Amino acid sequence: MAARLGDGAWTDLADAPTLVVVPVGSCEQHGPHLPLDTDTRIAVALAAGLADALAASPATPSSLPTARVAPAISITASGEHQGFPGTLSIGAAVTESVIVELVRSADWSAGVVLVNGHGGNAGPVGRAVAQSLAEGRRVHSWWPRVPDGDAHAGRTETSLMLAIEPSVVRLGDAVAGRTEPIAALIDDLRARGVRWVSPTGVLGDPAGATADEGRALLTTLVDDLVRSTRSWWSVAARPPARRA
Repeated sequence: MAARLGDGAWTDLADAPTLVVVPVGSCEQHGPHLPLDTDTRIAVALAAGLADALAASPATPSSLPTARVAPAISITASGEHQGFPGTLSIGAAVTESVIVELVRSADWSAGVVLVNGHGGNAGPVGRAVAQSLAEGRRVHSWWPRVPDGDAHAGRTETSLMLAIEPSVVRLGDAVAGRTEPIAALIDDLRARGVRWVSPTGVLGDPAGATADEGRALLTTLVDDLVRSTRSWWSVAARPPARRA
């Protein structure tokens, strides 16, 4: 079971290098069949998968530090879903600022990995990481990419949630939404919001979603997250070059 940062005392961290893994989710509508915190639950599951995978790896001189999963950032930039009850958003600028300050506050750690579960956070997370790197901090971000996956509350997210926490999935309420590629909808989504584009809030079709498909997808995504984190660490862990 993944080590949770919040379960420890400060003395547990005083002498042991720690990689802080921060799930970044959202509180926004996910159609009539998925919970508002779907993105957060998925990000937490992926972050835990990373921590578990690193803990199970044989120790080597190039191993990553012990990973601990921090409490999730669960209210972020969800303005595009504002037309639906239940959605909470702090906007892109505040989300970016929160992440910058969080990374600054983690200077005691060996580094920070941001596991982003919400596509609307891509801009704020990217800018926050750029700012943090410019300040000389060790930080890495990742978010799940699913080839041919649907955009929002469709088969992809429904399968993941059936694997992670099936008790909160209401398959009987699931309906298909707009199924065009996201590129064909993006201008209207940005200009008018999700509710104008899809009154149900679904961008995709949940039909065919299964827990088995979700578990297979989770495995694939965690494997990619582990590879990405190891690749980042192989560079981030190097001592800075000496200046002539």
